[in-house]
Amino acid sequence: MGMLIPEDLRYSADHEWVRVEDDNRVRVGITDYAQDALGDIVYVDLPAVGSEVTVGQSISEVESTKSVSDIYAPVKGTVVQVNEDLNDEPERLNADPYGEGWMFVIELGDAGTLDDLMDAAGYGELTKG
Repeated sequence: MGMLIPEDLRYSADHEWVRVEDDNRVRVGITDYAQDALGDIVYVDLPAVGSEVTVGQSISEVESTKSVSDIYAPVKGTVVQVNEDLNDEPERLNADPYGEGWMFVIELGDAGTLDDLMDAAGYGELTKG
């Protein structure tokens, strides 16, 4: 089965997806490819609300039965919301990475950082390896 790569999202080379929610906010999670590569996710360390983040900064951590992976900020801005449900149900990242498994919302500090992200086609090429 091919990996799910929704057309309406943007993607980072670190396997995060970005959904533009309104003028100034983006919702972020890990891709289907990432959750599949990680295996069963058992713990998520979410960033603190109010954290200022820059592109490429490690701001979160996901632990699976296989490994621990850093999650990087795909855009510059401020974390304004985190998915607290993942504290009790980290497996949502596996079950629904683009839906209930979202990780955090960032208020953009620089909308230009969105332009550096890949579209679905570009991300598809990257994951073909």
